[in-house]
Amino acid sequence: MREVKIAGQEVRPGEFKEININIARLPSHTQIETPIYVSRSKEEGPILALIAGMHGDEINGMEIVRRIIDGGLHQTKRGTVVCMPIINVYGFLNYSRDVPDGKDINRSFPGSKNGSLASRVAYHLMREVIPFIDYGIDFHTGGAMRTNYPQVRAVLKDDKNVDLANAFHAPFTIDAPFRPNSLRKEASKKGKNIIVYEAGESLRFDQQGIEEGIAGTLRLMKHLKMIDWAPEPKEDNRVIWTTSWIRAKHAGLFQSQVQCGKLVHAGEWVGTITDPFGEFKENVIAKETGYVIGLNNGPVINAGDALMHLGMDNMCKLE
Repeated sequence: MREVKIAGQEVRPGEFKEININIARLPSHTQIETPIYVSRSKEEGPILALIAGMHGDEINGMEIVRRIIDGGLHQTKRGTVVCMPIINVYGFLNYSRDVPDGKDINRSFPGSKNGSLASRVAYHLMREVIPFIDYGIDFHTGGAMRTNYPQVRAVLKDDKNVDLANAFHAPFTIDAPFRPNSLRKEASKKGKNIIVYEAGESLRFDQQGIEEGIAGTLRLMKHLKMIDWAPEPKEDNRVIWTTSWIRAKHAGLFQSQVQCGKLVHAGEWVGTITDPFGEFKENVIAKETGYVIGLNNGPVINAGDALMHLGMDNMCKLE
C-alpha cells in the first residue's frame, strides 16, 4: 500500500488522526492552528480532500464537513478522506470572508512562507496537503445576502472534472474558468482535480444546500469506489455553459418575484424596484431565458447591483 502523509505525519491503514497545522499567532500570542481530520481505511483507494471555510463567513461548507465527520461518513471502506472544516480560522472568528490583513486566501495561492497572512495560509495548504491528495471538493457559499442554488463549478474541458461533477450530480454544474491565484487553479498545476460546490449565502445555514452537499459528496465517494452506497439525486443535473447577470438600473428597494433555482423566460417579470418614498416603481424584466442560479436577498440595492445570476444550458440556447 502507498504511504499516506499529511502535513508531514504518516497515517497508517485503519488509522484516524487529527493533525494541526500551525499558521501563525495573534498579537495576544494566541496560536492559530488549522485542524485536519484524516481517516484512512484498511483497503487501498483514492485520497479525497473535503475543504471548507476558505472564507470564514461561509458556514454551509463547514456544516457539510462537520456533519460528514459527526456521522462517521468520512470513515470509508476504501481510500482516505482528509477533512478540513475551517481553513480560515481568522475569518471564522471574526465573521469575515477575509483574514485580518483584508486579503482573500482564495486569491493568494500558491502562497508564500514569508508573505501576507493570507499567502501564508495558502502556502501551508499547497505544501502540506494538496501534493498528497488525489481529488478534492472545495465548499463555498454566495456572498453577503446573495444565495447560490446548489451548484458545482469546474473547468469542463477537463474530462476528469466532468467525471467528478457528473458523479456529484448537483442540480447545476457550471462551466467555470479558473480564477487567478485560486486553490483549484494552483492544484490543477500539480495534477490535482478539485471541484467547487456552492450553496446558500454567507452567515446563514441553508438546509437544502447542506443536504445536497452531503449527498453529492457521498455520490462522488461511491463513484470513486470508496463506499458502496449513496443517495439518489432528488433533482436533474443541468449543465450551465454560459451565465449572465440581471442588474439594477436604479437604486431602491428590490423584491424578487421568482425563486432561486427556477427557470425564467426572456421578457418575464422577475422583480420590482421601488423607492422608500413611493415616488417610483420599476418592473425588472429578464432579457434572456435561463435558470436563477444566484439571487440577491438584500432589499436595499444601488444602481448597478447584481439582482439575479442566470445560467443557460443548451435548452435555453435553443429557445
